[in-house]
Amino acid sequence: MDKSFIQAKIQSSIHLKTKLMTDDALMEKVSELSAVLVDCFKNGNKVYWCGNGGSAADAQHLSAELSGRYYFDRPPLNSEALHVNTSYITAVANDYSFDEIYARAIQAFGSKGDVLIGMSTSGNSGNVLRALERARELGITTVAFTGETGGKMMDAADFLINIPSTDTPRIQECHMLIGHTLCEIIEKGVFG
Repeated sequence: MDKSFIQAKIQSSIHLKTKLMTDDALMEKVSELSAVLVDCFKNGNKVYWCGNGGSAADAQHLSAELSGRYYFDRPPLNSEALHVNTSYITAVANDYSFDEIYARAIQAFGSKGDVLIGMSTSGNSGNVLRALERARELGITTVAFTGETGGKMMDAADFLINIPSTDTPRIQECHMLIGHTLCEIIEKGVFG
């Protein structure tokens, strides 16, 4: 492969991250969200994550940064990706539908004051959308990490973090960048 192809991919990532960084409205939403997440943990509440495929992997990764550690040793924070119990996922998908896997989990585990972060590059993943809707019914703060349009999840989210792109891999890279930044802010905000 010609190195110019690789350089073009890196350049497209840099371009999107520059666009993201200069989107004042979106940066303000991320800042507001960071304060909500810090307060959530300070108040003894939990942060839940959900997504499909690569977004599920990203959700699990970011959850682990909080429940494990990020930059420094500190007590664990109560954060969980809702897809890590395969017996539960397959039972609910079989007995109800795949669209219900996260909605039933958040109903079982979530409480008012918690936060649910749903990740979907299209913003249209049925199971993530249903979870956000159920969470809202329960008084749980809802967050959607999506691509440019926000998709159907736009109307179900208290905080819409919509990356200004329609390119799935670039969107996922920015979800991780925002997620890691939030992890650092949370660590500093909760533990000083």
